[in-house]
Amino acid sequence: MKKISILDPSIISYNLGNEIISESIYKFVNHYFSNSFTVKLQFTERLRKISKKHIQSSDLTILAGTNSLSSKMLFLEQFPISILDLFSMKNILLCGVGWFQYEDKPNFIDKKIINHLLNNKFHHSVRDSYTFQMLNDSGVRNIINTSCPSVWDLTQEHLASIPSKKADNVLFTLTDYNKSFENDKNLLKMLAKDYKNLFFWPQGLGDAKYFRSISEGYNVDVKIISPNLCSFDDFLQTVQVDYIGNRLHAGIRAIQKGRRAHIISIDNRAHEISKDINLSSSIRGDFESVHEFISSNNETALSIPYDAIDTWKSQFSEF
Repeated sequence: MKKISILDPSIISYNLGNEIISESIYKFVNHYFSNSFTVKLQFTERLRKISKKHIQSSDLTILAGTNSLSSKMLFLEQFPISILDLFSMKNILLCGVGWFQYEDKPNFIDKKIINHLLNNKFHHSVRDSYTFQMLNDSGVRNIINTSCPSVWDLTQEHLASIPSKKADNVLFTLTDYNKSFENDKNLLKMLAKDYKNLFFWPQGLGDAKYFRSISEGYNVDVKIISPNLCSFDDFLQTVQVDYIGNRLHAGIRAIQKGRRAHIISIDNRAHEISKDINLSSSIRGDFESVHEFISSNNETALSIPYDAIDTWKSQFSEF
């Protein structure tokens, strides 16, 4: 029996979007590695001795999604490692991983670190073209752009079933660690004008507090969905609603549950994925695009790279 370690972003996480990513990755793992023993490891803080031992004794270690790569790997809180960790950290397979932010190309040392960490037997899965290019510039050639694992199971039949017309209700999200008070207040005002009922889901730990700060003194009735994925799913499945917000994976979850969605891009993640797969999105402050989404009929016509996904998965058929 083979052993698989999974570096799981949903462990010790303040962001429920990581649960959405992890759920999709475990669907893949449970299918292609069903005869292997899997161990879930956290990696949002420094790996301890027992975690390193699991990695060293594993036949494969999967880095599960999220934006963990950087041009400054030794200083990145997304994947905190030290020089000493490099003695035990290797043979890592990327599964739908992205690049932290828009950055300069990795220098000589960072290239060495990245190539040391990554498995050289299998092709790696990255979630956007920007990450593909940054890895390619680092000397990593065994890469396939599969987009994010959270979109892998979105069939064209499912996408065609999503309503194209505006709903009476809207669910929105905000991002506490990337604030823009003026833009987010104006978004709230726009949604209150264009929809009968407003709902808010705090995907991150500080999102509810940030929402209260921008809505203070503004007389608008907003119902808050409980901050867990189960409540979010129940809501999406029972209420006809549009999704508009700053949280990428809340929007993808809405699409998974058959709701039309528009992502307001506040960083490279949503922007790059949207460019690759035609996800409805706009940059923060572009209220004309948001209004166009609200008022127009919009089919959810995503360009999921099914062939690339199948090619990447097929290398594990005899693992």
